[in-house]
Amino acid sequence: MISGGEAMAAECARQAVRTVFALSGAAHAQLLQALAKNGVRVVSTRHETGTVCAADGYARIARKPGLALIKEEQGLANAVTGILTAQKAGTPVVILVGCRPASATEVHHEGEDDPLAMVRPMAKWVHMAPNPERMAAFLAEAFHQASTGRPGVAILGIRQEFGRAMVSAAAPHPMSAPASPPAPEATAIAAAAAALCHAQRPMILAGGGAYRADAGPALRRLAARLGAPVLGHAQGRGLVPEDDMLGFGWPLAQVAAREADVVLCVGMRLGQRFNHGLAPRFSPDALFIQIDTVAEEFGRGRPIDIPIVADARLGTEALCEALGDGKPRDAGWVRHAMAARLARLAELEAEGNGPIHPLTLCRRLMDRWPEDAIYVGDGADIQNWMLGTLRLPRGGAFIDHYPFGSMGVGTPLALGASAAAREVAELTDAPPRPVILVTGDGSFGFYCAELNSAKLADLQLAVVVSNDGAWGTEKHGHIKLFNDSYNCELGQADYHLIAHAFDCGGERVDESGDIAGAIDRMLAAKLPYVLNVLTDPMAGAARKTDPRVVTVAFEDIVQPDGSSSSAVL
Repeated sequence: MISGGEAMAAECARQAVRTVFALSGAAHAQLLQALAKNGVRVVSTRHETGTVCAADGYARIARKPGLALIKEEQGLANAVTGILTAQKAGTPVVILVGCRPASATEVHHEGEDDPLAMVRPMAKWVHMAPNPERMAAFLAEAFHQASTGRPGVAILGIRQEFGRAMVSAAAPHPMSAPASPPAPEATAIAAAAAALCHAQRPMILAGGGAYRADAGPALRRLAARLGAPVLGHAQGRGLVPEDDMLGFGWPLAQVAAREADVVLCVGMRLGQRFNHGLAPRFSPDALFIQIDTVAEEFGRGRPIDIPIVADARLGTEALCEALGDGKPRDAGWVRHAMAARLARLAELEAEGNGPIHPLTLCRRLMDRWPEDAIYVGDGADIQNWMLGTLRLPRGGAFIDHYPFGSMGVGTPLALGASAAAREVAELTDAPPRPVILVTGDGSFGFYCAELNSAKLADLQLAVVVSNDGAWGTEKHGHIKLFNDSYNCELGQADYHLIAHAFDCGGERVDESGDIAGAIDRMLAAKLPYVLNVLTDPMAGAARKTDPRVVTVAFEDIVQPDGSSSSAVL
């Protein structure tokens, strides 16, 4: 016989868990003790959304479920933003919720009889373990549910007294067997291959599903065989190196989408950033092919002409085989469509003689970008400028707060990514990949205490804060509408001193000429390091007046000339 905590730790070992994220408390005392005895790292966090988002960031880089431990009362309410962030991103995250003892439920208790009622609509799978003997089996099911089909958040409630209950040491029988990835149907592959062969300007869109399925090699072969551009979105970025020849980032190259006659979507949702696949972002006559593991992803915003239910890698490999040898097309039409954007971005940077333009900061960062670095993006205006300059040479290198878009979660996402990078490095005997968070001053303020988590966990983390002293997107929206702004000013505070308070490194950068040296010091640091870069408070105005520089569209409809169909705040 062993304790319930030991039984849960044994199941974590069977799931190859090496790192967990937890906020300290009595809810998981026996489990934490057992994990420590098993050599599992526990990264201590400062806020429950930070806990869950760190597990999310870990899962995105490690390509396996992240595990978060939180408490039900107080903690579950705090975790809601993290739960929604991971669920909407399709990240496999398992959350163990330590629930109050059943004996604590009273007739007039302020809480629900169901401790998990609040989060049932938010996650993919939510259950309470019925008794101590079965909680390890339910944990196995949580990992299964989080990582199969469309990945998402699995939440398991454990009564607090279950951790100290004595249970059988025998391994529980998993409730579900591991599932094999679905293979494509031959007729669908043949139809898709024929459409791609006859296309004049085929375009491939790659998303997080392509990354999770390790479809990068197949995508590169398919792109070369067709001469088709691959526009990476979210974690699909970098699967085809973004050299502006065959590999591009969707945010910058999206202006070419309306010229494509056949669009192949691999492991991604046609969400708001894609205007749901509709005109005018795409040609109304374009033919759409979509590869996804779950059929309900088809037809969300537009009809899919050739749906293929399959694993992204298996589907792409089958397409490569069906296409055979062909004459590649020239993808120069994409570069031509981007020319006006690139020229205007270059002009904006060249015009800067006063305060630091965010583009200058982004360019200097890209000049020194380590080839294996992981980018974590947060904020609004700075995210727009960064996406105008970012070129990723490899996959598994992009994380941001989209599609839920909650400001501030970039910091705990980066914390989890750094923990995953360290774990992968230990398993492969390689140096850990650097993690670089680029964020705005407003978004940095939400979860900046997670710098303490990074320092306590002995993690390297590079943080670049573009400090324009305001909620920039809202400020310039107000100015465009009213010639004034309201409730938008923050002041250009000394955010690097927050890093010092947590015994981390940091410095303030006021001059453009000092950026390069500061970036070098940040990347060389062996501890979390914050660059507080004071950027031009008026730089964001261009995003409200010049569609050529807009890489993040907050509105659904964009006109053929790139302008918005409605006013944007």
